[in-house]
Amino acid sequence: MQQQVKTSKRSEWGYILEAGFEYFISILLTGAYLARITSTLGFSDSLTGILSSFVSLGCLFRLAAIVVMRNVKSVKHTSIVIGSIHDLLFMLVYLTPIVPMSTAVKTVLFLVCFAAAHVVNNLILPARGAWMISLIDDRSRGVFTAKKEMFSLLGGMIFSYAMGSLVDHLEAQGQVRIAFIVGAVAIAILGIFHIGSMVIIQDAPAKAGEKRDLKETFRFLTGDKMLRKILTVNILWQVASHCATPFFGAYQIRELGFSMTFVSVLSIVTSVVRMAVSTPLGRYADRTSFVRMSYLCYMIVGAAYLMTCFAVPENGKVMFIIYCCLHGIAMGGINSSLTNLVCDHVKGDMRKDAMALNSGLSGVAGFGATCLMSPVVAYIQNNGNRIFGISIHAAQFGSIVTVLLIVVLIVYMKKALIGKKNA
Repeated sequence: MQQQVKTSKRSEWGYILEAGFEYFISILLTGAYLARITSTLGFSDSLTGILSSFVSLGCLFRLAAIVVMRNVKSVKHTSIVIGSIHDLLFMLVYLTPIVPMSTAVKTVLFLVCFAAAHVVNNLILPARGAWMISLIDDRSRGVFTAKKEMFSLLGGMIFSYAMGSLVDHLEAQGQVRIAFIVGAVAIAILGIFHIGSMVIIQDAPAKAGEKRDLKETFRFLTGDKMLRKILTVNILWQVASHCATPFFGAYQIRELGFSMTFVSVLSIVTSVVRMAVSTPLGRYADRTSFVRMSYLCYMIVGAAYLMTCFAVPENGKVMFIIYCCLHGIAMGGINSSLTNLVCDHVKGDMRKDAMALNSGLSGVAGFGATCLMSPVVAYIQNNGNRIFGISIHAAQFGSIVTVLLIVVLIVYMKKALIGKKNA
């Protein structure tokens, strides 16, 4: 019994560490950091916005995972192999701006590595997520998720500020090439710890009795009424957030003139707030439900995006600080609810397939929203930051659309889930 307790604790810490190191790597490939790479390669803001949301399109491959990863014997071994490939590809992304090749070749190399990393990672994510969360007691998932997030946020806060300051210093010295090399080395080191953390987690091979016919699986996934409601909520959220967030990185650097250090400060503000609220929100979800907790958080995130509707160069720093505070509070609950809403309703081996369907369809919807918003962003910028005769920045317009969609989401949750027996 004692050995089992040790193994369980070891696996819990492995889960926490794995999520943290993966998050640190993602920091270097999103937002302003990604915008630095794409601007060096000569990409437009609209194309950068599409790339920022490619992580959502990559979720399409989680649907393929329902079939491709169905007969995997060891989720742990497969996760380690795919995780190694994923981290290596992201390291190569940082090297593409400085390789001695033509701009066209650099662009192709960047796109191939960036896309391939997201594709391979999404193939294993549903099975990996179901494997790791199966090690956690369902009665304490809210509190454990908060603990996991607090480690990621605290470490990410320190890491983001250190990297942002270092990049600013190197660029101020005209050592842009060194800055990209430092980014690549950082990903390589983090990748080693990322894979090492998975090694210490106990494997959980699927039981033969849990296997289901593929047709039966899809029949359940498409026919379950509650699962469809959960999917609708997540689709609405992904569509709403992807109309604005992917364009914030370029907007902060170019129009608002933020330094990488200040961008890191914003990240710290978000992390501190999320750490402060994660445990209380987790306890609230365990005591009531993830439905009620996420409903509250969606109202708060709507207020957050409302702030960015008014963010202009004159007040950009103030508005984005307020946005980060409110967004941090909201994401302290929303981030965990995206998975836990599914886990509350679906049990056993079917859970990973339900998670794949949920994240796959909502991710594709989010990417589609960015693709639709991208030409609007380009139009507004090419038209002197005007649309319908109104003077407005493209990122502000995206925020307005996001706020309206979040209102629709809140109304839907109120009618479809809140007050129902399953809420």
